Amino acid sequence: MNPAWQRVPFLRHAQAQSPGWWRRDIAAGLVLTGLLAPAGMAYAAASGLPPVNGLYATIVPLLVYALTGPSRILVVGPDSALTPLIAAAVVPLVANDPSQALAVAGMLAIVAGLICVAAGVGRFGFIADLLSAPVRHGYLHGIAITIIVGQAAKLCGFGAKGESILGQFRDLVHGLANGAWRGWAVGVGLVSLALVLLLRRVAPKVPATLVVVVLGIVATAVFRLDQKGLPVVGDLQHGFPTPRWPHLGFAQIRGLVGAALGIAFVAFADTSVLSRTMAT
Repeated sequence: MNPAWQRVPFLRHAQAQSPGWWRRDIAAGLVLTGLLAPAGMAYAAASGLPPVNGLYATIVPLLVYALTGPSRILVVGPDSALTPLIAAAVVPLVANDPSQALAVAGMLAIVAGLICVAAGVGRFGFIADLLSAPVRHGYLHGIAITIIVGQAAKLCGFGAKGESILGQFRDLVHGLANGAWRGWAVGVGLVSLALVLLLRRVAPKVPATLVVVVLGIVATAVFRLDQKGLPVVGDLQHGFPTPRWPHLGFAQIRGLVGAALGIAFVAFADTSVLSRTMAT
């Protein structure tokens, strides 16, 4: 019988590593932290939630996966593919009471997580073999278009309130036509995008997104861009909130099951395909 500690994936992987592995992992962890922290906050904002909660949702699952995840090469983090699905489930239910957004999103995560656990126990990984390449590519391109349209208004310094991609596109066009865009926001966004694309071409080994995030923070602080009309995230809540069960009625929870099934299926399929590809 194997010792109890060998049943913990993190300890088992650590023992199998070569001497000095932790130095490389710490360096990689610092880079990934610099990328995942702003990504988690951005995905939370795009899902209709406070940015700080995206930071919480980035930290806790990574710690859990480090202790329980069976793969030593799979990188887990916020997934942009789930953003429009979460927003589509949360926004309509909290239209009259935005304060309920966290409770709805929390319960949605719990239900989707339970479905994923059941799928894992049932060994439903074979579903990944049933997804053809055209289906995956079409889905990913659709998600990309949805995110671009949904975030284009924020790139220009204003918000689009439409609940669908057509509604957001209409709000984007109206905002641009009415002069709602802000010059500093557009400038910073386009320069950041150009730098990411340039660094990926001329220096592919450099973490382009991390470099741009750091430069953006420095430029905003030095030139006081927030005082010139550039929207910023602002101060975030310090420390961790006290965990509590989301208080929702049975009817509300039942209304989330369909969305949770879709989110669980997409997350499970994406992770299965990605893990098999990286393992190969």
